[in-house]
Amino acid sequence: MARWEFKLPDIGEGVTEGEVVAWLVKPGDVVKEDQPMVEVMTDKATVTITSPRAGTILETTGKVGEIVMVHHVLVVFDLGGDAATAAQAPAKSTNGNGVSGHGPSAAKDQGPAATALGDIKESLPGMGARGGAAAGGGGGGGLQGYFNAKPLATPATRKLARDMSIDLTRVPPTGPQGRVTRKDVESYVSAPASSGSETASRAPAAATGATLSTALARDAVKIVAPTHEQSALEERVPFAGMRRKIATRMQTSTQTAAHFTFVEECDVTQLKALRARLKPAAEKAGVKLTYLPFIVKAVVAGLKKHGILNSALDESTNELVYRKYYNIGIAASTDAGLMVPVVKDADRKSVLDVAREIDRLGTEARAGKSKSSELTGSTFTITSLGAQGGLFATPILNFPEVGILGVHRIKERPVVKDGQIVIGEVMLLSLSFDHRIVDGHVGAAFAYDVIAYLEDPDKLFLDMA
Repeated sequence: MARWEFKLPDIGEGVTEGEVVAWLVKPGDVVKEDQPMVEVMTDKATVTITSPRAGTILETTGKVGEIVMVHHVLVVFDLGGDAATAAQAPAKSTNGNGVSGHGPSAAKDQGPAATALGDIKESLPGMGARGGAAAGGGGGGGLQGYFNAKPLATPATRKLARDMSIDLTRVPPTGPQGRVTRKDVESYVSAPASSGSETASRAPAAATGATLSTALARDAVKIVAPTHEQSALEERVPFAGMRRKIATRMQTSTQTAAHFTFVEECDVTQLKALRARLKPAAEKAGVKLTYLPFIVKAVVAGLKKHGILNSALDESTNELVYRKYYNIGIAASTDAGLMVPVVKDADRKSVLDVAREIDRLGTEARAGKSKSSELTGSTFTITSLGAQGGLFATPILNFPEVGILGVHRIKERPVVKDGQIVIGEVMLLSLSFDHRIVDGHVGAAFAYDVIAYLEDPDKLFLDMA
């Protein structure tokens, strides 16, 4: 038997792990070259990893919902031939879109050189290189007295360090451009301290020998065991895939940004009449015209007046990054959970173009066919509950954005016009902001500018670039 180990390939810069979403093969299966084996989700995208060779599956590593590190064994094959020859053969890999490539011959302990292509960069615009990687490895004992006042690290790595009470300024980096990686933090925990001062700067978790798994499980809540009768009425499914990714992003947002929400009503009587007039022309052009395209254009006009709302905080360099482009995320409900497709360069598109793009992106998201590039790069997000809009809500920021607009159902309500009470078409808007960056009066001014454009859409067309 020619036993051969296939390791999780390097999926891209900054990605060191992936969550097993679904196994498409099982031990005993005979697979062909390029046959899909497993779906793995990273921080940026879900990719399908295919078999680099034909053979029989002997073992698979990682249950659905478990995290597998890059370069760790993922699948063990029986190639049915000479093991040494098979291990030296060039590997072939594909990503979820079927893009394939050949890697160089792999050393015995490295596995095949395989990559999954895609836009999976974790850096924000403006994150330049600062310093270089530390020599001598990333362990805590590798560089005695190491200190960097402004360490580079991704949000996921920073959260891990917080969970383990690790001071990132003390962790020697090994990543690109001197970035501290998840592996650096883990190595720092496991490495012995070399002096009293070093020990003092370490985490309590390191002093007690805590591991990554115990740090992550520290705040876990255990469900009380049910009675025998109750257990028959329960069903347990893995909290994994998109649902867990959404949970992680929401938790990061609420634990990092200082949320505050501003709610105001908007009389969209004129907007409703305008849409009714334009709807037939849009239908002739094959476009489904909703209220969202007008709201997108109103938001863009407001963002141009209040540039701080189109910014993001680069915490690794303590810099505010002002974006001069306007990519508007549109939250879409799918069977897999809430996704946010992005209308790129919304300021350069007409109302009909925005409507057409929203419809296309929403259809692809609900069908599970969204590309990674269509789900990243937003600078501001709009979320709409449609007919289930309720009274108002407190939307959670699509971190690291600093603002989000929640749109609610249009209802007939009494409004005062020219001293008279009349029936108006009223929609409530809920806007949440990151109070670390956006002051209350700035958020309110932005909200009233958006409302002014929606209440008088003719003005929106006059100011439209």
